[in-house]
Amino acid sequence: MVRIRVDWRTSLDLTGRVLLYLAVPLVVPLVVALWYGEPLAPFLVAIAASLLLGGGFRALPGDPSSLGPREAFLAVAVIWLLVAAVGAIPFVVASTGTIAHPINAMFESMSGLTTTGATTLQDFSIHDRSVLMWRQLIQWLGGLGILILATAILSELGVGGAQLMESESQTRNVNKLTPRISETARLIWGLYLGLTALAVAVYYGLNLAGLAPNMGPYNAFAHAFTSVATAGFSPEPSSVGAFAPVVQWAVVPFMIAGSTSFVLMYFAIHGDPMRLLTSEEFHFYIGTIAFFSAVVAASLVFDSTTQFSTEATVRHAVFNVASIVTTTGYASTDFTLWSAAAKHMLFVCMFLGGMVGSTTCSIKSLRWLVALKAFKRNLFTSVHPNAIRPVRLSGRSVDEATIRDIYAYLLLSIVIFFLFTILIIVDSARIGTNVSEFEAMGAAASTFLNIGPAFGAAGPFGTYDGFSTTTKTAMILLMWVGRIEIIPVLVLFTAAFWKS
Repeated sequence: MVRIRVDWRTSLDLTGRVLLYLAVPLVVPLVVALWYGEPLAPFLVAIAASLLLGGGFRALPGDPSSLGPREAFLAVAVIWLLVAAVGAIPFVVASTGTIAHPINAMFESMSGLTTTGATTLQDFSIHDRSVLMWRQLIQWLGGLGILILATAILSELGVGGAQLMESESQTRNVNKLTPRISETARLIWGLYLGLTALAVAVYYGLNLAGLAPNMGPYNAFAHAFTSVATAGFSPEPSSVGAFAPVVQWAVVPFMIAGSTSFVLMYFAIHGDPMRLLTSEEFHFYIGTIAFFSAVVAASLVFDSTTQFSTEATVRHAVFNVASIVTTTGYASTDFTLWSAAAKHMLFVCMFLGGMVGSTTCSIKSLRWLVALKAFKRNLFTSVHPNAIRPVRLSGRSVDEATIRDIYAYLLLSIVIFFLFTILIIVDSARIGTNVSEFEAMGAAASTFLNIGPAFGAAGPFGTYDGFSTTTKTAMILLMWVGRIEIIPVLVLFTAAFWKS
């Protein structure tokens, strides 16, 4: 008889703790429903499911002290999957619109929790404000909430909390701000709350100043939740394009901040800004936004079909490039109408991502920076084969094992992306949907890399509802896999994980 080497009861015990705590944020849309006189059942049922499922897992004889790397891998994967499942309950129970279908509801919830921002919703006007607020809030939880909440629960486990964070970020050593991982979690959680509160104040302040008439308290909170989380859902069908230009400019810094390392931001705020300012990753991240913004702006200037003023050209270029690079997924205008050059630049931006240790998704700037440095080193050693030239990042050497891991991750991401693109093309042809190769590539990259909007029908003002149930199911799984960095999910399907 083969012995299972993973203490799955401990993993489910941790999952149960997170599900029990999930009942707390579900109170927010419940209060919104009370305020607007809307049905309470969608959220009461979700709260009951969260408590029952969480309590059931907590009743298992799990031993928190036995949490190791394997148990952490399993817990991370299961937590994201089950929280998304509970998060879908309000959409199904509300029984309104396209997101009432179970697959669409799971798509919407997984898209929210993974901060993807892709939607199957079509008519925004028929949905209750409380349901739309839950879409916003689940993205805020997905930004840093679930990870930090799960880490903070491990107050007494020391390294166990670090192992959970490592399994999410795929780093061997978590740089603690304090000796206790629970204190680190609280510090990052506080910074996240502070940025969110600042975003609310800025957005609503513009409303009070008369500069943004439709940015009332509801929209201020709704967009603060998703801009700091680099998520992208909006209760407005035309996303941030529904607001005045000043609002669009105000959103950009919060998207960039949400995609910046929270550890480095913490040091910058607490008297050590040089850690952020001297970070090569930060320079690379900001540089990519500036470079692609300039290229897209130039593309718009030379596009005779696009008639923007100078300010609007710069604004739309900066906003949409920042939105895609940070994987937020907002839109200030329908960029599917732009020239092929501009759209292809946005497509390339999907693969970049922000900094490690932020709320962003995609491949992330650090991996690209290390890969480029390693490639440059390889060119040098091809000419000087006897030279020993380590890859350095911000003055420190990067070990070769990390470089190999990054190369493997990049290769795996590209392979999954192309296989997913083929699946979308084949399945769309099966049901007679007219999806071009570029639109399929955009949808594959957008869902797998957790971007949100794509091109064609799935554009920034469009919907993914037109894809088949098979494709949407695959998208749900790929959003899940992409958000937790591929390995924590794929490793579960290896025999060695369970037996060796």
